[in-house]
Amino acid sequence: MGLVINGISVSRGIAIGKAHLLRHDELEVSRHTVPRPLIDEEITRFKVALGKARRQLRAIRDRIPHHAPADIVGFIDTHLLMLEDAVLTEAPIEIIREQQCNAEWAVKTQCETLVNVFEEMNDPYLRTRKDDINHVVDRVLRNLMGPGSGEAGQQNRGAKDRIVIAEDVSPAEVLIMHHEGVAGIVTRYGGPNSHTAILARSLGIPTVVGAPHVQEYIRKHEALVLDGRQGAVLALPMPVELGYYRGRQREEKRRLQELKGIRDLPARTLDGVDVQLLANVEIPEDIPSIKKVCADGIGLYRTEMLFINRDRPPDEEEQFQVYRKIVRAMKGAPVTIRTLDLGADKTLQEVQRDHVVMTNPAMGLRAIRCCLKEPEIFVTQVRAILRASAYGNVRMMIPMLSTLQELRQVENLVEEEKKRLRGQRKAFDESIRIGGMIEVPAAAMAANAFARRLDFLSIGTNDLIQYALAVDRLDEEVNYLYDPLHPAVLKLIRMTIMAGKKAGIPVSMCGEMAGDPCYTRLLLGMGLREFSAYPATLLEIKAIINASRIEMLEKYVKRILRAERQEDILTLVETLNSLH
Repeated sequence: MGLVINGISVSRGIAIGKAHLLRHDELEVSRHTVPRPLIDEEITRFKVALGKARRQLRAIRDRIPHHAPADIVGFIDTHLLMLEDAVLTEAPIEIIREQQCNAEWAVKTQCETLVNVFEEMNDPYLRTRKDDINHVVDRVLRNLMGPGSGEAGQQNRGAKDRIVIAEDVSPAEVLIMHHEGVAGIVTRYGGPNSHTAILARSLGIPTVVGAPHVQEYIRKHEALVLDGRQGAVLALPMPVELGYYRGRQREEKRRLQELKGIRDLPARTLDGVDVQLLANVEIPEDIPSIKKVCADGIGLYRTEMLFINRDRPPDEEEQFQVYRKIVRAMKGAPVTIRTLDLGADKTLQEVQRDHVVMTNPAMGLRAIRCCLKEPEIFVTQVRAILRASAYGNVRMMIPMLSTLQELRQVENLVEEEKKRLRGQRKAFDESIRIGGMIEVPAAAMAANAFARRLDFLSIGTNDLIQYALAVDRLDEEVNYLYDPLHPAVLKLIRMTIMAGKKAGIPVSMCGEMAGDPCYTRLLLGMGLREFSAYPATLLEIKAIINASRIEMLEKYVKRILRAERQEDILTLVETLNSLH
């Protein structure tokens, strides 16, 4: 057997091919003083580099096939919008003028400021947005530093049918690789929530990220097998191993064709139990990908992208227009809008508190705590959501509830804004449903009390698991302890589902666990009837649901919930997934 390097699976599938090493020369940016008379010339040089970066991205966008998913264009458009944002177009100019420095140093300085903002965020998904800043800035810097620095993506030529090995790749590079016909991608860095990972999934490119030392151990043109399901890379495979993986490839192609055939079918078990499959989204441009898989609605609309990278939060009208656009596009299907889930990360000047030292921001002033502390921001969002509810089936979801006192404050505030809207003769849904995210262990243990007051519950497994196990899943020193199958985690999930059933309200799950087919049958057997995940995973989850019997799953899950050792639970779950 050859060398095996393990990483994080972000896009499934099997790739077989030779290694194509993609090396980005690290840019060394130094500071030098620009004489006052030459400042305007330096600013012009910066603007020329920006313009070139825009033209490069537009050229990449124009090469995207017309039949490609609409959200792929959205990734490039996101980077183009960043190149129009004042934080990247005006701030470096101010730095050049104030510090009398070269454009490269100004861009690097501003990039570090923005990246620090994202790194302080509590939400792992938002924290990975710093990758987009780095990719855009890298493009601008390479344009500033001239041909010797190497234009981003130019080394992708010759990647056809190859497995690209790199430290990291940008979404633009992924698109170029797809156009070239790349077989797979392996990177040393990256996470499952980055734009690069999401784009690779959308394009169906088998991808593994977070593979340590991959560039040190893999040689140019070396034969490789990439197992996107297991998150593994096999170098110099034996003939028998190649035969096994080629068989897996054929099976994967057949499975993908079968998944397309169930697109228009309902998610219904063999014994007639209906299950709702909802989608997680963050921008209006995600809507086409939802419709492509016939999702039943939106189970989680992250509103944070409206708020970050700006000095002031969006006003009521701006938020209303965005929410209404999404609600109208869904044509009566449920749209669950989660209220702002940012913390004391200093992403907005309005919530800055420089005199406060956040020793543990993950457990500090974030989500609903921050919103109740800054009611003017929360009220504006609540009003926008209420107004949007007049145009469709809107549900408002409150993140990180931990006490009934917080819920009472939210209820009072919402009622006050309803009164004001009535007085202003502005339409809204009088019976708009309000739900809460169960992502704090205390909330799960008090789920019965929350269920009696709310219209629905949604389990946020990402935070629930890390809070229950005291593990930061992004910390490489301890993330081996992050385990969705820990007996305590399963008990908290079961407790929440049963609380919803007792109160007669729906319970959904919108964390990563809901989008992992490995846990679909387990969650069905525990009583979950609403899954919310990224659109790319919904058809596979539907296939599992449609091949399952609830009665059989429930009997087996009882054994899993009684098990105490994690290795026994894992074995039982694997057996559960193999049942026919």
